[in-house]
Amino acid sequence: MKIAKQRIADRQRRIGRRIKHKAEDRDEPMFRARNIQFEFAERTRAICYGGIGLMHTLARECGLVEAIDRNVELLKFHFPYHESDHVLNIAYNALTDGRCLEDLELKRNDEAYLDALGTKRIPDPTTAGDFCRRFKTVEQIESLQRAIDESRQAVWARQPDEFFQQATIDMDGHIVETAGECKQGIDISYDGRWGYHPLLLSLAETGEQLRIVNRAGNRPSHEGAAAECDDVIVMLRAAGFRNILLRGDTDYSQTEHLDRWDAGGIVFHFGYDARPNLVEKADNLEESQ
Repeated sequence: MKIAKQRIADRQRRIGRRIKHKAEDRDEPMFRARNIQFEFAERTRAICYGGIGLMHTLARECGLVEAIDRNVELLKFHFPYHESDHVLNIAYNALTDGRCLEDLELKRNDEAYLDALGTKRIPDPTTAGDFCRRFKTVEQIESLQRAIDESRQAVWARQPDEFFQQATIDMDGHIVETAGECKQGIDISYDGRWGYHPLLLSLAETGEQLRIVNRAGNRPSHEGAAAECDDVIVMLRAAGFRNILLRGDTDYSQTEHLDRWDAGGIVFHFGYDARPNLVEKADNLEESQ
């Protein structure tokens, strides 16, 4: 580690000297490359995703790998991949600029990428797609969510006491447009775009996503939000958060749930439609109120 730090410091000093501005009159452009030669080193291989090994170390140390294999049961046999291999394979593809499952083909042919993950091979796009289609029920999707929640709480448990003072849950829907009109569950949104309308619940203090629920593009923004909030509230209480705040726009002011949340000690900041009777009441209030 000491040698590595020294090498980094030397390189920083060297590049600092190199890029230091010097007033000089040149007869030719700075870019002067002509015949660049490429050599294949016998032992050295480069990777453009240097942080992937660190991400997998984090997944192991927070218990995510074990939690996925313990909660998610989609495969009868492991020839050779486990459920955690499939889930992390898709997650790592997104982390390394992958836009679709087909991008896995580039990763599985990258020897340095495979070595960084300590694996002989990773699932190809077809195998990854087959694994995704094995999620057929809500319960199976929730089993993956439970695995994520378990490892999330393990990370939270290592935080200082002030971390648990308040948990602020932000909720909103997002239109995600797609390139096709024949995908399962797709529909046209209120503004004429074909796609999905997933519900997102996030923890404002850390920015982490607590729930993502996929829905058709024509579904209202608040649909299913109350049930997801209830699940998240249970998890936050179990983790030790002392105060919980719900935040959302006017679509999330579902009056059938407000009294129940208030009785449970939950604070909420929601917008509310400016209905005529409410406007009249507000106009009749004293300015000090």
